[in-house]
Amino acid sequence: MLNQYFAKMYKGKLIIRFDDTNPTKERTEFEETILEDLSLLDVHGDILTHTSDYFDKLYELALQLIKEGKAYADDTEQAQMRDERFKGIASKHRDDGVEDNLKHFAEMKTGSEEGVRWCVRAKMSVDNPNKALRDPVIYRCNLLHHHRTGDKWKVYPTYDFACPVVDSIEGVTHALRTNEYRDRNPQYYWMIEALGLRPVHIWDFSRLNFIYTLLSKRKLHWFVDSGLVRGWDDPRFPTVRGIRRRGLTVEALRQFMLAQGPSQAIVSLEWDTLWTLNKKIIDPIAPRFWAIEKEGIVPVKVNGGPTTPEVKTLPKHKKNPDVGEKKTVFASQLLIEQEDALSFEDQEEVTLMDWGNAIVRKKNLDDSGKVISIEVDLHLEGDFRKTKKKITWLAAPTPEHPLIDATLLDYDYLITKKKLEENDELKDFVTPETEFREEVYADANIVDLKKGDIIQFERKGYYIFDGKSQDGKPEFIHIPDGRAASIASKAGSTADTPTPARQARAEAKKLESMKPTSDTPVDTKMYQIPQVYGDLKSVETPVETKMYKTNNIYDS
Repeated sequence: MLNQYFAKMYKGKLIIRFDDTNPTKERTEFEETILEDLSLLDVHGDILTHTSDYFDKLYELALQLIKEGKAYADDTEQAQMRDERFKGIASKHRDDGVEDNLKHFAEMKTGSEEGVRWCVRAKMSVDNPNKALRDPVIYRCNLLHHHRTGDKWKVYPTYDFACPVVDSIEGVTHALRTNEYRDRNPQYYWMIEALGLRPVHIWDFSRLNFIYTLLSKRKLHWFVDSGLVRGWDDPRFPTVRGIRRRGLTVEALRQFMLAQGPSQAIVSLEWDTLWTLNKKIIDPIAPRFWAIEKEGIVPVKVNGGPTTPEVKTLPKHKKNPDVGEKKTVFASQLLIEQEDALSFEDQEEVTLMDWGNAIVRKKNLDDSGKVISIEVDLHLEGDFRKTKKKITWLAAPTPEHPLIDATLLDYDYLITKKKLEENDELKDFVTPETEFREEVYADANIVDLKKGDIIQFERKGYYIFDGKSQDGKPEFIHIPDGRAASIASKAGSTADTPTPARQARAEAKKLESMKPTSDTPVDTKMYQIPQVYGDLKSVETPVETKMYKTNNIYDS
């Protein structure tokens, strides 16, 4: 995203290049998947290239280095070579003649039994404090079939040799690299200078790390192989497909990345900033629907309601009419959630959202204290600003006006520790349960949704439609909104832990109960706090002062 941003800012070009220098690790499917992922991030290159396009040129330049005495062939066994490089010991072949080196490189090119024993190393330094400069390997044999060049080549350049060369040849002015390559930057410059190529400017920055998040492909692979997730696009995964499936928008990610910029700081970022950005983008355009949890669902008789169900057209988003309209069924038999029903007091006036006020006349409980039914009187002349409880509801289903069975999915972090250390055993920090399912009835308007649509189930949170399950039931994945309850880890909790959506609603209800019982018709979301100085009316200051007197701001 940063590459694309800077390319556009400076009216340059973005090159997407596949560094296919190792036939062992390259496949056409990998390239197709990467291009699809880039498309999901709205990243589109101006040019698509492969390092293999330059194999002929790279081979010529390797020959040039050997002929100029800047590279040599070496058959030192790998473990010994690693030990010698670490200790600063020169290879026994470091001072071999050019003819011998060219002869060995020619054997390597044929892939002969003798050739595969050898590699070519750049003649940089034996004992430089920067170990990346201690005669790195720049060419090695590989007899496997290459997915683009077939069996033409038996020798392949290393990334350290190919990258600076191809950057220079392709006209790259600025190479953005994560600072894990910082020790290799002098090596990069050495290659270009030794070959007399056009210089390239490197701009390095730190990798992004997030708390409770694994970015190691090896560790993520373990989760896939262990069956703890359903694949690389699992919404618990920090992959492009995973976070997009979780409901993260490209625009939020772009804003987040531009705010971070190419920073040098190595930090583990919290997720809240990213999800808060995302909420600001989806909130103005996400249509509003209702869903009622099935477990403990409570039937409500509405005295004064319509004798037969009535359908009214309402906006999908009260503040944005462009989002469209939906059909809402009004009836004298409703369904509400057990959690709401339990909170009602006798004769309490509550607000039925999108309808009006009602007064609770009767609440029937079973022996365990669960509410089994409620009776209310419609009181449409009531003032919704004075009620403490605004609740969602659904008209009881009829053949003409059915409800939709749906599943709401919520997820926890895959690991229980904010940052795993090198010595930590991954298996010791796996969150025991990371998927939470809530079965609901949803209003029939959701049948028009397409996979990937983002909505809000009012009083529950934001969700992305993930398509239908094998049994045909619509599934919605909860999108965190940046609030603590929606992104907190639930590690170590029991299986019946409330979902973040429910935790957020509980927080909202707690704040609601703290509102002052004043007649001031102001709908405010500010919570009430006790006076800092206690009861000021009982405090007298026995001091004569020439300061003018002001009224106490807490006095009514």
